[in-house]
Amino acid sequence: MFNKILIANRGEIAVRIIRAARELGVGTVAIYSTADRDALHVHLADEAICVGPARSTESYLNMNNILSAAVATGAQAIHPGFGFLSENSKFARLCEEMNIKFIGPSAKVMDMMGDKINARAEMIKAGVPVTPGSESEVHTTDEAVKIAEEIGYPIMLKASAGGGGKGIRKVNTVEELVPAFEAAQAEAQAAFGNGAMFIERMIFPARHIEVQILGDSHGNVIHLGERDCSLQRNNQKVLEESPSVAIGHTLRNEITSAAVKAAQHVSYENAGTIEFLLDESSGKFYFMEMNTRVQVEHPVTEFVSGVDIVKEQIRVANGNELSVKQEDVTFSGHAIECRINAENPKFNFAPSPGKITNLFLPGGGVGLRVDSAMYSGYTIPPYYDSMIAKVIVHGENRFEALMKMQRALLEFDVEGVTTNVDFQLELISDPHVVAGDYDTSFLGNVFLPEYQKED
Repeated sequence: MFNKILIANRGEIAVRIIRAARELGVGTVAIYSTADRDALHVHLADEAICVGPARSTESYLNMNNILSAAVATGAQAIHPGFGFLSENSKFARLCEEMNIKFIGPSAKVMDMMGDKINARAEMIKAGVPVTPGSESEVHTTDEAVKIAEEIGYPIMLKASAGGGGKGIRKVNTVEELVPAFEAAQAEAQAAFGNGAMFIERMIFPARHIEVQILGDSHGNVIHLGERDCSLQRNNQKVLEESPSVAIGHTLRNEITSAAVKAAQHVSYENAGTIEFLLDESSGKFYFMEMNTRVQVEHPVTEFVSGVDIVKEQIRVANGNELSVKQEDVTFSGHAIECRINAENPKFNFAPSPGKITNLFLPGGGVGLRVDSAMYSGYTIPPYYDSMIAKVIVHGENRFEALMKMQRALLEFDVEGVTTNVDFQLELISDPHVVAGDYDTSFLGNVFLPEYQKED
């Protein structure tokens, strides 16, 4: 096993990785920006090293500084977490060249599956269903208009190299296309340094279903079931649960089998997620994209499967076989995750950085965990993502999980900054959500308009 790994991230995911590594007996190195000098992950790691100023491009995205930190501290591997460099094939390739193990898939596979055009072509070869869409990158509005006419409206514009909800626009008519394309392309260029776009027929409303997969270097690929991530705002997930109430036994077998087939086709190693859109009216599902990293919502899968995904990532990167085979994986109960952000839902979810003057995190009972890097007296910097915690619950059934989440959110108390805890409490208590009657249109078209009326 590795003696020491470097965590190229911050916040709750850095804390999560440090804890998993420590339980495996692996030493850890934290990196931090000048704005994160007092962050929890810095205090918890065995070693910590500053890699630059507050701006992400000069610190958490600074490949040279991060690799130099790994060399200086003798780290044998780098865990990228999610966001930042986690899906950057150039960084993975640099790690390979420096004989530092990247805890994730190879750069080649990241290139193949990180680009939506390439991924779509590979899924067609693998026999995985895909939506009608462009066969190559789209760079101009003239190309976009022509392709949209062939595919038919409504369509989705997506950044070819994108992720995290950036560079995405829904287009219902030809009149909307040009301004939407230009805006999405500009956003993609700013976020990823690549303005290439992809167009596909919009399956909307739909269920956003993703399947967690794990692969190793010995040819083993398994799935850990599905997650329902349909509750989204501006293409950003808000709440996730597993299993999905929209899927029965037969469809579950079909969609998880398709995910395993997709991963096997590209010889996938480490943790990854195959994301699908499910058209409930027809029962058909379509490949959307693959995330070649651990995901924010991985804890719900850990609860229902009993598999520690981050530990498996480290073991697989070390060259070990997966610790479980598909026949060993059993699913139990129901899990839900709510993302807690430092933001003000009443003011268009504006970020709310600042000093936490008092903090009480929910606890007690079986099946409740809070993943966070907060502590009383900590100052949330304004430079990074606003997510400050994740509340994850597990119950014997969905009703118990819902009630446990409501209880946990009622106990959650943060003073000094505004959070979305009350918003999440209202969402988890909404009759539609309690009934499992929602899709990707629900939050924006149904819940938010009513929520905003309350003022």
